[in-house]
Amino acid sequence: MDTPLHTIAVVGLGTMGTGIAEVLARAGREVIGIDISDAAARRAVTALEASTARAVERERMTEEERRNTLARFRTFSDLQAAADADLVIEVVSESYEAKQQVFRALDAVVRPGTILATGTNALSVTRLAADSEHPERVLGLHFFNPAPAMKLVEVVSSVLTAPAAVEAVTVLARELGKEPVAVGDRPGFVADGLLFGYLNQAAAMYEAKYASREDIDAAMKLGCGLPMGPLALLDLIGIDTARTVLDAMYAESRDRLHAPAPILKQLSEAGLTGRKSGRGFYTYAAPGTGDVVPDALTPQPSAEASGGREVSAVGVAGSGTMASGIAEVFAKAGYDVVLAARGLEKAETAKFRIAKSLSRSVDKGRMTAEAREETLARITPAGSLDAFAEVDLAVEAVAEDLEIKQQLFATLDKICKAGAVLATTTSSLPVVACARATSRPQDVIGMHFFNPAPAMKLVEVVRTVLTSDDVHATVREVTTKIRKHPVDCGDRAGFIVNALLFPYLNNAIKMVQEHYATLDDIDTAMRLGGGYPMGPFELLDVVGLDVSLAIEKVLHREFRDPGLAPAPLLEHLVAAGCLGRKTGRGFREYARR
Repeated sequence: MDTPLHTIAVVGLGTMGTGIAEVLARAGREVIGIDISDAAARRAVTALEASTARAVERERMTEEERRNTLARFRTFSDLQAAADADLVIEVVSESYEAKQQVFRALDAVVRPGTILATGTNALSVTRLAADSEHPERVLGLHFFNPAPAMKLVEVVSSVLTAPAAVEAVTVLARELGKEPVAVGDRPGFVADGLLFGYLNQAAAMYEAKYASREDIDAAMKLGCGLPMGPLALLDLIGIDTARTVLDAMYAESRDRLHAPAPILKQLSEAGLTGRKSGRGFYTYAAPGTGDVVPDALTPQPSAEASGGREVSAVGVAGSGTMASGIAEVFAKAGYDVVLAARGLEKAETAKFRIAKSLSRSVDKGRMTAEAREETLARITPAGSLDAFAEVDLAVEAVAEDLEIKQQLFATLDKICKAGAVLATTTSSLPVVACARATSRPQDVIGMHFFNPAPAMKLVEVVRTVLTSDDVHATVREVTTKIRKHPVDCGDRAGFIVNALLFPYLNNAIKMVQEHYATLDDIDTAMRLGGGYPMGPFELLDVVGLDVSLAIEKVLHREFRDPGLAPAPLLEHLVAAGCLGRKTGRGFREYARR
């Protein structure tokens, strides 16, 4: 096993197998493509011809390099062709029976020193290895789709795998320009183990009619910086594939968060498996395309846009980062803003913070100096909520403490004029509890901005059972006017984003707690394999471990699901005062400023 892996067989020339073959051929390996379907083999050759032609057009390879690459890829219909391979990667259908059949046949064909790799992302590598004549040479090599573009490769060892085999494929992955992450054998490994739990919860959220598919997807793209929303991603992966992965995860974990949402079974059994069938959560122009077309569930233009109350003056209560950011957003959009804090000095400090933020925008050429002065002129600092007497919309952005917010809403009820809309920016507390502190609960709504408010495009519009239609219409209209994207959701813990984000973060902590993978490997896997802008531990340290724990507790208390209980490691770090970047230490240590 200490010889270079020069000749590599790829068994199964579907989308993934073809992509892996391309990566190998471009990297100078002799590639033996094997598929029982002649049509699949022809499609693989055609795909490689097309991709290398595009590379030549873009001057990423020469014509001679293209010819050599194509010459290194040969296709066959019989596993006997793998006899001379140093490594065989199987990428056949996600079924034990299909994979075991391939491995049994390979045992009779390849040399004893040939490494056998499975491309599974859900099945047990150990179980596949145990059926092999040489279990020490069997491991997992999990590429991500599309293989030529995605940098992550999970190298999966079973308790039977020889270290030399792991080392050989790890070296190969690096030579292919990939980032290998070593993981143990459990369903989903690192990236899919975290990703599919999140996708499953998004499917369940949609199935419960808590939010529309469009709003769930927009919330996670705009609120978390993800390249694709969870329901669109399920359609891309294949709903049947997702169900298979979740079934395997649940069989091992018995965690209800991994039990496939019933809608995944319903869609799969109806043949609505996503893009490949032309319909899943969304409807597509044709099978295999990503062009979404309108269907019966596509939202129609709403008459709501003109059904709201008139808003020209806005009050923002608070003096922290979020309050000043929200005040800046409204003032830039042309609204007159009263910024009230506990004392005029605090309010003026908040306005000074806004002035610095606007100056940075001027320096970067995003606004003119004149626009900066006009924006600042629209903001009036005040030392008391009494200044809200004439505002049309009052937005509170004070501490995330229900008692403090209820007291503030009781005060707004007394001060604000009849017909004023009262909004809370809470991210985890019940909006209706704020509403009940007033004599006009129909005028109260949630307006959850994301930090930093000037940059983040998402606003979760949280309607309670008491919120009136025209108040809801007003906030949606205002949100659009301040150039933010509104998504509708009901008044329950976490709304959309936090309800999907924090269980994912909690599961990442559990992985470290169980010594399954390291912080660095998990962060790398989710950035490179899941498309997240930050790994979960980077994000936890930025958000603050105390804030994260508080949200986890709220979610657990609301949904009573054991799988949502905060990971003990998170509780221990918070108890030790390790709260993340703000204290210089969280999951990692940071240089003191």
